[in-house]
Amino acid sequence: MTPYGSFTFFFILAFLLAPTVILGLLGKRFQAYNIFVSVIVLAIIFSSKPTGAIALISFTIWQILLIKAYFAYRKKANNTAVFCIAVIASILPLTISKLLPFFGQVNWMGFLGISYLTFKGTQLIMEIRDGLIKKDLSIVRLLYFILFFPTISSGPIDRYRRFEKDLKNEITKDQYKLLLYDGINKIFLGFLYKYIIGYSINNYFISNIGNIAHSPFENHLYYMYAYSMYLFFDFAGYSCFAIGVSYIMGIKSPENFNKPFLSRNIKEFWDRWHMSLSFWFRDYVFMRFVFWMTKKKWIKNRNLLANLGFILNFLLMGVWHGLAIQYILYGAYQALIMVCYNTFDQFNKKHKWLPNNKYTKIAGIVITFHFVCFGFYIFSGHLIK
Repeated sequence: MTPYGSFTFFFILAFLLAPTVILGLLGKRFQAYNIFVSVIVLAIIFSSKPTGAIALISFTIWQILLIKAYFAYRKKANNTAVFCIAVIASILPLTISKLLPFFGQVNWMGFLGISYLTFKGTQLIMEIRDGLIKKDLSIVRLLYFILFFPTISSGPIDRYRRFEKDLKNEITKDQYKLLLYDGINKIFLGFLYKYIIGYSINNYFISNIGNIAHSPFENHLYYMYAYSMYLFFDFAGYSCFAIGVSYIMGIKSPENFNKPFLSRNIKEFWDRWHMSLSFWFRDYVFMRFVFWMTKKKWIKNRNLLANLGFILNFLLMGVWHGLAIQYILYGAYQALIMVCYNTFDQFNKKHKWLPNNKYTKIAGIVITFHFVCFGFYIFSGHLIK
């Protein structure tokens, strides 16, 4: 069963989470019951996919053993080579999952949510390396964090320290009422986005573009903007469901979208679109690359260093989506426009060429919107059909 893919799934959630709501409104802890619910929901999700369930269990055991082993090692030493081996080992299952279909093999390693679970496992190893996680990690909490079902398939990507803080915090009756209210509002907003607006765009416009467009150019143009809107409302709707259910369970999963189509430039767009993913790549790829190159003093020009970081960051993001040509081109396109914008921004800061007023802000939003939509058009694969 696909998470949030049918009303049956929501009915099952309502039934299973009813005790959570009752306990929360009584001001009582409900963590143990929520762990039980997570196990039940995961069993339902993977009930029709036994190979996926086996892959999930194998992956989880691998990540837990790796994290515990690296934590034990980190208390004694901090060798860079060992850290790199641990990171490579953490992303190895995801790498295998991406490569097997590319070579025409059965993807025995793939399962729903492997990418987002890998982000969590790799993040933990990096934060252990940085000394941000100093206390021994409870296996139960590790499992709950990695396998937290509301966000398992497509995020948002949470951070362990933030997640653990929510688990430790005592929630009063009044605090839980606010969480419940916000959670239900998120879920209803998700229905509006995904099942009303997103569904309508896909079924009543995209499906009929061939009848509306009068030329191949119009066909491509209509598809580009319609697909961009559909992608936002479908994905933002899913994120609202995941965040809303998380709130009901007492976990404030991070936001994923913040009016991205009102961004004034491409940098701002990536601070508003799929934020948990872009922040993950920013913190664990871009910033680490810049820090490492600065420490080694291999590149002293800060603008060049930032641009190389953007190229690495977005090429990896493109490959993460898949090895199909449209994803690689999408990553290269995002890297290109980010480098172009960064170069222009640095020039403008120095020479004050472009004034900062409401007209330039409006122009920035319009221009950014078109560049973003063309990026999604590449991502869709429609361009290279």
